[in-house]
Amino acid sequence: MRLSPAPLRLSRSPALLALALPLAAALAFSDETLDKVPKSEGYCSRILRAQGTRREGYTEFSLRVEGDPDFYKPGTSYRVTLSAAPPSYFRGFTLIALKESREGDKEEDHAGTFQIIDEEETQFMSNCPVAVTESTPRRRTRIQVFWIAPPAGTGCVILKASIVQKRIIYFQDEGSLTKKLCEQDSMFDGVTDKPILDCCACGTAKYRLTFYGNWSEKTHPKDYPRRANHWSAIIGGSHSKNYVLWEYGGYASEGVKQVAELGSPVKMEEEIRQQSDEVLTVIKAKAQWPAWQPLNVRAAPSAEFSVDRTRHLMSFLTMMGPSPDWNVGLSAEDLCTKECGWVQKVVQDLIPWDAGTDSGVTYESPNKPTIPQEKIRPLTSLDHPQSPFYDPEGGSITQVARVVIERIARKGEQCNIVPDNVDDIVADLAPEEKDEDDTPETCIYSNWSPWSACSSSTCDKGKRMRQRMLKAQLDLSVPCPDTQDFQPCMGPGCSDEDGSTCTMSEWITWSPCSISCGTGMRSRERYVKQFPEDGSVCTLPTEETEKCTVNEECSPSSCLVTEWGEWDECSATCGMGMKKRHRMVKMSPADGSMCKAETSQAEKCMMPECHTIPCLLSPWSEWSDCSVTCGKGMRTRQRMLKSLAELGDCNEDLEQVEKCMLPECPIDCELTEWSQWSECNKSCGKGHMIRTRMIQMEPQFGGAPCPETVQRKKCRVRKCLRNPSIQKLRWREARESRRSEQLREESEGEQFPGCRMRPWTAWSECTKLCGGGIQERYMTVKKRFKSSQFTSCKDKKEIRACNVHPC
Repeated sequence: MRLSPAPLRLSRSPALLALALPLAAALAFSDETLDKVPKSEGYCSRILRAQGTRREGYTEFSLRVEGDPDFYKPGTSYRVTLSAAPPSYFRGFTLIALKESREGDKEEDHAGTFQIIDEEETQFMSNCPVAVTESTPRRRTRIQVFWIAPPAGTGCVILKASIVQKRIIYFQDEGSLTKKLCEQDSMFDGVTDKPILDCCACGTAKYRLTFYGNWSEKTHPKDYPRRANHWSAIIGGSHSKNYVLWEYGGYASEGVKQVAELGSPVKMEEEIRQQSDEVLTVIKAKAQWPAWQPLNVRAAPSAEFSVDRTRHLMSFLTMMGPSPDWNVGLSAEDLCTKECGWVQKVVQDLIPWDAGTDSGVTYESPNKPTIPQEKIRPLTSLDHPQSPFYDPEGGSITQVARVVIERIARKGEQCNIVPDNVDDIVADLAPEEKDEDDTPETCIYSNWSPWSACSSSTCDKGKRMRQRMLKAQLDLSVPCPDTQDFQPCMGPGCSDEDGSTCTMSEWITWSPCSISCGTGMRSRERYVKQFPEDGSVCTLPTEETEKCTVNEECSPSSCLVTEWGEWDECSATCGMGMKKRHRMVKMSPADGSMCKAETSQAEKCMMPECHTIPCLLSPWSEWSDCSVTCGKGMRTRQRMLKSLAELGDCNEDLEQVEKCMLPECPIDCELTEWSQWSECNKSCGKGHMIRTRMIQMEPQFGGAPCPETVQRKKCRVRKCLRNPSIQKLRWREARESRRSEQLREESEGEQFPGCRMRPWTAWSECTKLCGGGIQERYMTVKKRFKSSQFTSCKDKKEIRACNVHPC
């Protein structure tokens, strides 16, 4: 994918930055005060001058750059790991990169930039933003960050780490916590090989690779493809340092390209097998459809492989689908230690990388080849605004998978001086046969299934498996034996004493269909690993072909789809169930119509017969929090069904709901709407008008208090005359006019059509002494004439505000 380099974010929120203080508190600095030193300079130099216990040559902790290079390429990303050898641990750390022979007093002394991988584990220091420290002080055995090498001309760089463990600081100027990398000379720019040390271990070691996908709609919600999301089949191998399957900064081979864009491991496997002298084991594991399911529903895919002294590296990759050319994997992971032993365990969190062959920016971007092809590189959160991993602040990409590589056996004489877990050195990996069934009576199993076919179709040693199902565990204190049983076996027709037997390789995966639309052919191959000792000719077939249908009919409305993925596991653990399989639409119809090809299929599957067993339930969980923060709400508790629901009739409730009551919710003051403004209180000159509103609900349980209930504003009717006599005369005239108007209204008020009314009663007392109350008065009917045809003859009522002054 052709994209410009993304700037890296060096700042974090104040809340996160504050977490760096426990480490700063653990360091013992010189007498200068922190306030007098610039954040980006003096504080960084103090980290380097921190006083603490130093133990030279101490190997309990180690700082490692992926691939253990001695040189760096300018601008290239490197994974840096700080780890503690079990059972040791560390609570805090500081990681910094300096130009050689620099003290770190100035900002230009620092080389390259760090990029956070996991914000829950690591962050930039608040007072020294070029350094990385822990996000939260706690016990840990390893952390990882990316380091982006500085531009050309920088020279050698020193990566240094300090460790905080039990309040003791280990800081090394030389040794396992210091790594020196020098700039690669320009004459080596085209070389992709990294300097890898020769292995001095003896014998062989056997490992198991387990792949845990973490790419789901929950962890990566932006534009997550709900249909056809999957991990392709895993493909890789254990190999020598003379062979590179893929690496960051290199170019994708045709096999890597097919895995990256199509999820097809065929070409990649062919490329690996062509390097038979440099490869010890081909690593293969099944695809995952969909990309994520709980481990109790589907086991994580795994594969076993071996390493020896010359082929002590392992590489693998798998496609994240659908995507343009995004994958995850490991490149040239060295399983040989410098102490001439074999690594016990490798745990690596994986982020997606770009193969440089397709220029799409979203999961389902149309095919758009990158011309010319670009180098393989990790994706970043600033690649493109439409990218599902885009973060305008440049944060780290949440890891999409984790791979665990664990040593399960060693064979042959081991020459490392320091023994490490010698209990896994075995002479024969085949399990011992048991004559007696030691299954406890408290464990209820189904019958053993028939033995599976041998895992080896050749005369190499393989194993076969049978399994049974644990239906119930009546006593949790008594452990139940495994549900799987294995036996050593060989391919059909093979015998150790038969000298005329051909030793064949495994079948290479089926090739893609010969056509993209309609019915075509596909093939697979294998080769002769060892000819018969008696000189006879091998008659076993080395190639198989079969028909394949990509689209049943070909027309402009046809669309290009992938081949079917493998069937999911049966939905039932016993009895009748359903299973599904999926495929993807790679190219929509040319005429723009909707793709009519089927992308999922379902069929019935039959598991062993179900048997009724007791209904086993776990204890009730604690009650949940109340559903509300105040007032009346609900709370729940659950319990689990230990026995499988399909195996018995269990009608017990698995959830209970009950009411819960918290303190009453606050009630705010409620008021009526404002009344109309009153008349001006002066007949001339400056006066004022008022308006009021009433309290409908007093505040309760800490609710908001009542605001003002009376408002005043100025008014001016007309100017008052200066001549007092004329003024008094006009006041008298106005008073008499108002009195005559009032008498007229009263006389009219007493007489209504068809009735005679009594005079208005006096105003009632005010309902409040202050703050705005009300008064009432009434007019009642005195006499109603029988001949009246009007309906207005009824009692009258008036209301007015009173005592509106504030309390």
